[in-house]
Amino acid sequence: MRSTLVRQFGEPEQVIELVEAPRAAPRAGEVEVEISLAAINPSDLIPVTGAYSARTTLPFVPGFEGVGIVRRVGADVRDFKPGDRVVPIGASGLWQQFVLRPGEWCFRVPYDIADAQAAMSYVNPLTALRLVEALRTHFGSLQGIEVGVTAAGSAIGGMLVKLLALQGAVPTAMLRSEKTRVRLGQAHRVVVAEVGDLPSGSQFDAVLDAVGGTPAGELIRHSIRPGGTFIQYGALSGIPVPPAAIGDRPDVRFDFLWLRTWVHSAGRDALEAAFLRSFAGLQSGLFASLVAATYPLSRLADALAHQADPGRDGKILLDPRC
Repeated sequence: MRSTLVRQFGEPEQVIELVEAPRAAPRAGEVEVEISLAAINPSDLIPVTGAYSARTTLPFVPGFEGVGIVRRVGADVRDFKPGDRVVPIGASGLWQQFVLRPGEWCFRVPYDIADAQAAMSYVNPLTALRLVEALRTHFGSLQGIEVGVTAAGSAIGGMLVKLLALQGAVPTAMLRSEKTRVRLGQAHRVVVAEVGDLPSGSQFDAVLDAVGGTPAGELIRHSIRPGGTFIQYGALSGIPVPPAAIGDRPDVRFDFLWLRTWVHSAGRDALEAAFLRSFAGLQSGLFASLVAATYPLSRLADALAHQADPGRDGKILLDPRC
């Protein structure tokens, strides 16, 4: 079967190989899923660089998010049958034609959700839902809570802005350029500026941050009200939040949200409930994401180059069947 493989850490375009791999039969409790489409996310590429080498075992197949069709089931599998369309989660490995997963880590997709959107139903929607829940835990009610969202022009940034508004919060979308303003509509506050150039006196009760580095430090020091919270869920800058900035604001709660940690501790019922909310958001358009391009797995190099393009507008999807 067609597959990818990482044997050593390094730049993704240099170390992710295209290989032919054996197709194994499902064991007891497992299902075999033929992947129809898989997404490329920063969370797929960061482990390839070796950033999480302490918890990443070589060799491995990248890809945390996608959708596919159950082709075979192992003994003792009762909840799935060949032909079912599912989202398999729980580990990387989706950048290949066939993947084996325990049935408990697969979630059936409603018939009216297209493959392209189903392939993006996991990482961003569930992260957005967890972030909003973390705010609710901190504040109780979100009504009137002012929340800054960095990198709001990204797929998940747009989801967060819309989801927060629906929950009664007052989101401010922080963008680096005008290009992505149109995605957010006219119903939300939008600031087009570097974080250090925010309008004088900009203050938030909370910030949801995907950038890290010096910009995050500036927000913590100068733009969060006492008793507020700063939640980091990404590090697009590649630089940690300065510990000194966190230390300067003991009156601000700092948290880091790892979706993986929650997923592996939540239990099947909580995950099913989260996916039901994700699928509902896809059906309503709340969680719908733009697709920049879909590439056959055989053109992985082109897909990775497009992923790295700063002018990219939307997600890159892979089709491992060709």
